[in-house]
Amino acid sequence: MPATTADTAVQMQWLALALTPTLGPTRGRKLVEHFGSVEAVFRASLTELEAAGLQASAAQSIALGKSAALAQEEAVRTTAAGAEIVSYSDPLYPQQLKQIYDPPLVLYVRGSVEVLNTPGIAVVGTRHPTPYGIGMAERLSCDLAARGIIIISGMARGVDTAAHRGAISAKAKTAAIFGTGVDVPYPRENTRLSEQILALGGALVSEFPMGTFAAPQNFPIRNRIISGLSIGVLVVEAGEYSGTRITARCALEQNRELFAIPGNVTNRNSWGPNTLIKQGAKLTATWEDVWEELPADIREHLDNTGSASEAGGTASLFDGSELPPHERKIMAKLKADTPTQIDELVEVLGPEMSSSEIFAALFELEMSGKVRQMPGKNYVKAF
Repeated sequence: MPATTADTAVQMQWLALALTPTLGPTRGRKLVEHFGSVEAVFRASLTELEAAGLQASAAQSIALGKSAALAQEEAVRTTAAGAEIVSYSDPLYPQQLKQIYDPPLVLYVRGSVEVLNTPGIAVVGTRHPTPYGIGMAERLSCDLAARGIIIISGMARGVDTAAHRGAISAKAKTAAIFGTGVDVPYPRENTRLSEQILALGGALVSEFPMGTFAAPQNFPIRNRIISGLSIGVLVVEAGEYSGTRITARCALEQNRELFAIPGNVTNRNSWGPNTLIKQGAKLTATWEDVWEELPADIREHLDNTGSASEAGGTASLFDGSELPPHERKIMAKLKADTPTQIDELVEVLGPEMSSSEIFAALFELEMSGKVRQMPGKNYVKAF
């Protein structure tokens, strides 16, 4: 249903509030509650705004129309980038996100806004995962996405990227929460990944204005949205001082389910999930471990939509039954968590295949995304 003039005016006022200097989402929402509506905030006088406890700069920005002017300019930039603004009072604003302490006053969205009101699991972890971490993030994200669960992550290098790719491999929807403007893909190498997310009906989301660059302080701020949109957070790998701890803490504060994949105790990336498991997070090895913890009404909803039944068994990406014989033999020798050196493959498969056939098959597997080459001519299964 197209927005009415009144709806548009209210949306612009929420945007103006979000762009008001020194205000912030919590103060902004309390200001609306104080005056009774966002419209009343913008009808208030400078004296009334200051009496409500606003800093002088914020009160003047609202009363003198500076915030409204910023909103008009921002709306033009948003439309030009193919994005839309979802305000706090909009019926499409994610209901799950409204439950947290400090939900954003507005969200900038490219893609499907409806996705944000679909049950989702956040998959997060280190930017420097092991092959095991990458494989588990991709495989579990694929399995969950194949059953109609939206995969939510932050588009960062490492586990985040693997989670989005896992959902894409299931031809399913995923939501990426940016720490930049939605018109600034970060890291740049994930521009193509952003396009794939949109092509499959997913969403790119941010609370930051258009053109916002990758400032370090923005990423911890956006983590509350990753957990806030989800019904549970799955931690794959994270070191002791990883930013993933912030997302896990947000999940606990927001009363979200917390899941963690156990890791090798000698690996520093295992500190985060292993510690969370010790503290009560659900030990997770397969998609069923997440599924059985979902609220009954959500499981019933997913069953009724056919997502779970259509998915059948585990959406395993290790299945090589449809591969050509040479590629199938190589896949049988590779592992997802331990790299295999090219010389070892040549030695093991030498009696059955020539080295040129091995190289050609590896090239095809790598091009199709089933195999990933690590430094030193080491190979692992991509999932």
